[in-house]
Order: sequence, then C-alpha cells, then structure tokens
Amino acid sequence: MSQTPPPGEATAPARAEATRTPAEPVPALDVRDVTVRFAGLTALDAVSFTVRPSTVHAVIGPNGAGKSTCFNVLSGVYKATSGSVRFGAHELTALPPHKIADLGVARIFQNLALPPRATVEDSLMLGRHRLTRTGFLAAGLRLPAAAREDARHRARVREIAAFVGLEKQLGQPAGSLPYGQQKLAELARALCMEPRLLLLDEPVAGMTADERRRTAAVIAGVRDSLGISIVLVEHDMGVVMRLADAVTVLDFGRRIADGAPGDVQNDPAVVRAYLGEETAE
Repeated sequence: MSQTPPPGEATAPARAEATRTPAEPVPALDVRDVTVRFAGLTALDAVSFTVRPSTVHAVIGPNGAGKSTCFNVLSGVYKATSGSVRFGAHELTALPPHKIADLGVARIFQNLALPPRATVEDSLMLGRHRLTRTGFLAAGLRLPAAAREDARHRARVREIAAFVGLEKQLGQPAGSLPYGQQKLAELARALCMEPRLLLLDEPVAGMTADERRRTAAVIAGVRDSLGISIVLVEHDMGVVMRLADAVTVLDFGRRIADGAPGDVQNDPAVVRAYLGEETAE
C-alpha cells in the first residue's frame, strides 16, 4: 500500500532539486528476535520485522505496547538484551547513537527540540554537522575552503527547506513558527543529515487536520522522491493507513501482527488489542 495524499497538499515533493536519491543504496532494516528487559520486566519479547528499502513501515499498538522501546533500540538509545538489528551489512545493537547516525539513520522525537531563537536556516544547518569536513579553526577564521563548504551546505539546506515547504521561513526564528511548521522544520533538519533510514516518532501528533495532511504529503514525498526508508510510530490510524506499505503491531511487547495495512487492520488479534474485545469461547 502506497497511497500518496492528493497533489497540492504539499508543493515541496515536486521540487526537482531536492529529489536526489541518497548517495549509497538504501539497505533493508532487519530486526530479529529483539528482546529488551528492564529489572525483570520484558518490554520487548522476541520482536521481528523487516523494513524493505524505500518503504514506509509503521509500528503501531496500544499504549504500553513497546513502540518507544523498539524505537530506542533502533536508534541506539537502549541496548537489546538479545536479538539482532541489522541495517544492510551493519549490526546496530552494539553501536552508540552517534555511530548509528553516521550510518545514515536519523530520528525525529515526538517532542519539539528546535533551538527557539535560532533561525530556521541555522537550525537546519545543525543537521549538516556530521557531513562537515572543515575544522573548527578553519571555520572560525572563515578560510576560503570553509566558506565554500558552508555555501554548499546552505544551498542544500535551502533545497530541503523548499522540499518541505519552508523556504519562506528560513530567516525566521524557529520558535516563532506555528506548531505544524516547527514539526516540519524538525523533519527537514533530519533530512539535512542525508539519511537512508528515517525514524519518525508520532510526526503528526498535536497537529490540525490540515497540518496532518500536509505533513503526510511530505512524508510520502520523502519515500517516493528521495527513496528513503521510513519507520513510523503514529497513533493516527488514518495517516498510518494512507502512508504505510507494511505494518507491525505490538501488544505488551510482543508482535501480534505483521503485513499489509489492510490485512493488519482486519486481524482479529489487532481488533482485540485496540478495542479490548473478549475472545469468543
């Protein structure tokens, strides 16, 4: 399933300059038998799923299902008690977050984390940090090489801002933007890292219906135009069903369903987990 919101919801994905595919091929993300325990409590119990390249894979479930724990394992915040997370040839389970980021994995948290007084452009430039080669001294002295590199990064920032529809807000303080645009700025900052895999934690939470539609259109463009794989945790089932190519459902730390959105939506175990229906005797 790959239903893109109607054209015109967001103009950014049509911008040709920002639709460059990542420099390296996007590999699959393979999660196998991942278990996480905290002081005897099992937060994830032998969870497995595969995120195919250049797809949106949703991880859903009721509150307390283990979604956040799963995300924290994928990004290196938590270490799995057992199991494996492989991104192509790379085993992620033993790596710290910055090493995982260096492999092209970017994460957006549910809560806003933009520096409120910095401009949108400068906030997005923070996403270029891992790609910067100029040393601190050269940058401070504004040596020609440093100036050229800075110009290249700012040009890319402008392309990505246009892609998400924020090109007119680049000079504004990030904290002055409406909530929905601040969430888009965080998405743009993650894209400035040139990721191959994007972890989105409730990207449309707290938005108006119009903001949700526009953000969903941008996320679809990230997959369709940039070819970036996306793992999505989201409570808005309308957004999940429109965007997801595959869905994994967790409940009490266990995987109870995995497959195409339509199949998962009608799975009796999923219906029981969400609605609390009694199993027929």
